[in-house]
Amino acid sequence: MNKKDLIIGFIAGILISILGSYLFISIFTNLDFMTGIQTMKSEEKLGKLITLGSILDLIVFSILLKLNKDTMARGVVLAVICITIYTLFA
Repeated sequence: MNKKDLIIGFIAGILISILGSYLFISIFTNLDFMTGIQTMKSEEKLGKLITLGSILDLIVFSILLKLNKDTMARGVVLAVICITIYTLFA
């Protein structure tokens, strides 16, 4: 197993999740990104926002599997697991 590919997949998973959260806030609210994060956190809906942002990780995961980049796909899954653990305890 190539650890470089795993790390690349992990970083891609985190960044794609942040991008998904950004897109959700910018499309469905009239707030900028940081204000939207603070608002969601104060309303205790930050976990739901992160979950919606992680939907894009499914697309990246399936693309990586079709390209036979199994180790990178494992990195994306690891990123989703870390995001889930962070959401549970934050």
